[in-house]
Amino acid sequence: MKYIRYRKEGTIHYGALEGDTITRLDGNYIEGPVQKLSTGDSLGEVEVLAPTEPRQLLAIGLNYALHAEEQGKPLPEEPMMFMLSPTAVIGQNAGITLPTEDHRIDYEAELAVVIGKEAKDVTKEEALSYVLGYTCGNDISDRDLQKKDIQYTRAKSYATFKPLGPVIETELDPSHTQIKLTLNGEVKQDSNTSDLIHNVEELLAEVTKVMTLQPGDVLMTGTPSGVGPLSPGDELEIEIEGIGKLRNYVNK
Repeated sequence: MKYIRYRKEGTIHYGALEGDTITRLDGNYIEGPVQKLSTGDSLGEVEVLAPTEPRQLLAIGLNYALHAEEQGKPLPEEPMMFMLSPTAVIGQNAGITLPTEDHRIDYEAELAVVIGKEAKDVTKEEALSYVLGYTCGNDISDRDLQKKDIQYTRAKSYATFKPLGPVIETELDPSHTQIKLTLNGEVKQDSNTSDLIHNVEELLAEVTKVMTLQPGDVLMTGTPSGVGPLSPGDELEIEIEGIGKLRNYVNK
């Protein structure tokens, strides 16, 4: 099922997306079981929002083998985890604001995992049972600040730096899923989650040794090779097999 969060006539709704038709739900799919209502909306007539409002947003660095290679860094023996600000999250068709044009600020297409129930000390074998579903993510990153700070929080937490969406897909094989990013119509990243160094099950097991994840929280799983800089006016599209296309633009 594809869950979608959207605004229509000033009111936020939660729905199930089938084709271009949204069937409204009787509640928030993050909070628990929901039922479909008889009310329907057309996808083209609503504002699609980020499908979750995470209380915790965290990411994994250097988690694709080819990306580590292009960065000239060794493969990490353990997942390299770091926290991001949830206030950076935006949704479908929203603008990305570059705080300065003097820094190199890169796109990073990522598979994002949305947590479905409280998770602490989960095993790899049970990890996927704690997942509500998956969405597209873009881990916008200021490379100058990354080098300056060493740690990544500031470089990746500016407002608008974390596009998520357009939906949460509940039926997906995260171990073998195509992921692609185009910049102004040109393919820049084209890979598969089979290139992940640490798969989703391993990531959840390691992360929940450290912290407790709550429903709606998001884990961004790392980016493939092909990262590159953004400029004002750029248009981005991230497509993940089975989920759909996350579209954003860079404000001029």
